[in-house]
Amino acid sequence: MKTKPLERQAEAFSNGAARGAAYLQGLSDRSVDADTARLGQLDPGLPAEGMEVETVLELMETIGGEGTVASAGGRYFGYVVGGALPAASGARALLSAWDQVADSLTGPSVIKMEETALSWIVDLMQLPSGTSGAFTSGATMANMTLLVTARDTLLSRLGHPRGKGLFTAPKLRVVASAEIHATVLKSVRMAGLSSEDIEWVAVDEQGRLRADAMPLLDNRTIVLCQAGNVCTGASDPVGELAAMCRETGAWLHVDGAFGLWARTAEEISASLDGLEGADSWVVDAHKTLNTPYDAGIALCRHPEEMQASMSIGAQYLPATHPNPANRAPEFSRSARGAETWAALLSLGRKGVVDLVTGFHHHARRIAAELEKIGFLVPHDVHFNQVFATLPENEDACARIVAHVQASGEAWFGQAMWQGRKGFRISVSNWSTSDKDVDRLIEAIRRAKDELV
Repeated sequence: MKTKPLERQAEAFSNGAARGAAYLQGLSDRSVDADTARLGQLDPGLPAEGMEVETVLELMETIGGEGTVASAGGRYFGYVVGGALPAASGARALLSAWDQVADSLTGPSVIKMEETALSWIVDLMQLPSGTSGAFTSGATMANMTLLVTARDTLLSRLGHPRGKGLFTAPKLRVVASAEIHATVLKSVRMAGLSSEDIEWVAVDEQGRLRADAMPLLDNRTIVLCQAGNVCTGASDPVGELAAMCRETGAWLHVDGAFGLWARTAEEISASLDGLEGADSWVVDAHKTLNTPYDAGIALCRHPEEMQASMSIGAQYLPATHPNPANRAPEFSRSARGAETWAALLSLGRKGVVDLVTGFHHHARRIAAELEKIGFLVPHDVHFNQVFATLPENEDACARIVAHVQASGEAWFGQAMWQGRKGFRISVSNWSTSDKDVDRLIEAIRRAKDELV
């Protein structure tokens, strides 16, 4: 008897899930770096007849699996890439079976989960009542969504309505931290604003925007600041900036892809005092919160303006509420917000604080241990980022990074900050343990002893 279609799908789902579970169980023992020697076997040529599902998954598991960087494990410290909490990972598997489109007509339960997750995040971040937003693929799209909203709102207030285009629009100003993340600049361009005319504001020795160096603002200005400098973890003085923007009618946007979560932990939240005074905020769930990729979040204290800029309409579409497509660029997409709901529900308020605080404690220990073996950490440890260099031999840092990566013991990357060559360590994985930190420091020590 032939197997029914959905039974075949269930069998394949179980097969893939079992292979994924085996992969996770082996992460502690394998090299963190990828083995790319056999990746050519992933292109055997498109066959005339399709392969059996078992064969496809076997090829994916063996050749594909060894070609992955073990970023899901606790010894990966690169690029502020988080892992995936158990509940969020399990939710990803369940959602894959459901295959819901994130819309109230095609996925009412997952939309309820997304709405709930957004409300919990607004509460955790202590943002103004009425703040809402949408899930996007990541911080870049979330930044673009909110910059388009800011652009349209300021132009509308100046008498240039939405939909009229930018050719005859009044010129807007963009004022930004000199160390704003590159993805924000990409979002500026995608929003039709000039990245060449940005008015740059100097930063201090921690990478924080200097409020005393701000130009005079007006109601044609979008101010871009950040919560979480990518090298130091420091946050700009958002409270002071919010007061300046409020007085002049400027729009304040905060890029807090990983650093906004510091707001939840009293131990490190003081740097984000006044955060609630901004107009829009970006945060990722797939970084600090450790949901699977991809889950960016665009939050706005003026959700009606966000909806005016992003809403979609077509005759065949009934007027349904809520519809995430009305607050984000994508129309059809997966229910990524449900994974965030699962992560938050599994952690609870205390678990979120413990997660964030744990990252900070690991980063502080890493900084202290690096200094003991001769490295310089030229900044305070504000959150989960550590930039380090060798004072007398900065060029050796690149060789040390390559040596550690090749050893398979840990993975982190080269960096340059404020004219210094070095490397950057990001603590972003829920499973990182003290033992993982021990192995990281020992691998760096050995590399330094051998190469310097």
